[in-house]
Amino acid sequence: MTEQSQSAYALRALGNTSLKLSELGLGCAAMAGNHRPVTEEDNRAAIDEGLKSGISFVDTAPFYGFGRSEHYVGDAIRERTDLVLSTKAGRLLKPEPAPAPVAAEWPGSFPFNPVYDYTYDGVMRSYEDSLQRIGVTSIDVLLLHDIGVMQHGEELNKKLFADAMNGGYKALDELRSAGDITAIGLGVNEREVCIEAMQHGHWDTFLLAGRYTLHEQQPLHDLFPACEKAGTGIILGGPFNSGILVGGDTWNYAKAPAEVVEKVTRIRNVCDSHHVPLAAAALQFPLGSPLVASVIPGPRSRAEMKQIVDWFNHDIPTSLWSDLKSEGLLDQLAPLPVAS
Repeated sequence: MTEQSQSAYALRALGNTSLKLSELGLGCAAMAGNHRPVTEEDNRAAIDEGLKSGISFVDTAPFYGFGRSEHYVGDAIRERTDLVLSTKAGRLLKPEPAPAPVAAEWPGSFPFNPVYDYTYDGVMRSYEDSLQRIGVTSIDVLLLHDIGVMQHGEELNKKLFADAMNGGYKALDELRSAGDITAIGLGVNEREVCIEAMQHGHWDTFLLAGRYTLHEQQPLHDLFPACEKAGTGIILGGPFNSGILVGGDTWNYAKAPAEVVEKVTRIRNVCDSHHVPLAAAALQFPLGSPLVASVIPGPRSRAEMKQIVDWFNHDIPTSLWSDLKSEGLLDQLAPLPVAS
């Protein structure tokens, strides 16, 4: 749905594709009710505020609120032709109650049961369902969602990964070749699965959640060099590491261990010495890498979206980054944001 935008934010190319993403994107996971209820009013307001601020890249998924996120995103963007739209495949929404633990994780979700399906037919069905839920005729970026050992465990992931790399990839590649979508990739929490997937096809992008942040930069040593060689762009989800980098106590969607809390405390102390909010540094740091096309935090309300915009626009002196490196709190290979 792209006649490329007049974005209020700088635009970056997504890998070797023709797509250009706003450096600040709109992630629509948390606003769909992840772990705590989000009202319809707040949901719609968060999207509205993000678009009003000039964001021109929006990411959603069938799994977020079991169709709820795609539904509200569709209502907000259906008449727009100046946006890049990303959604995901890998789960189908069955018209039946979700298991109690799954439903509890997404309070307020639509009454469906998300079932994993990375096969060719499953991905094609997911794509068609997303077009209908969002109410659009095209999607720009389609990502296989939540593959990996952390997600499924060792044994189950072997089967699901095989389904994804054979049937799922074939479906994505056909859609890309036909011009139905512009970019294909993975939307995952684990860099390891991205590295492995690169042996099975050509991927335009990886949406990597929480693995290249102010707290951790391991992808610099394996995934990023491989992506640079392949022309694969990075979309950075979870820039706050699920909470710990925005003043919360969670990391990787669970209570942060002591060593993570200790390191983040040290990072915060350096930020405080430069009068920079920790969250502002966390939001801007990933864009130091030219591989990162967009950073997509997930607001839950208009107020949270406004706060994110303020953090994104906060002036950060280069001395903050150099101090973090000298304290051993950033990888020495980490490329640093350029002061505006």
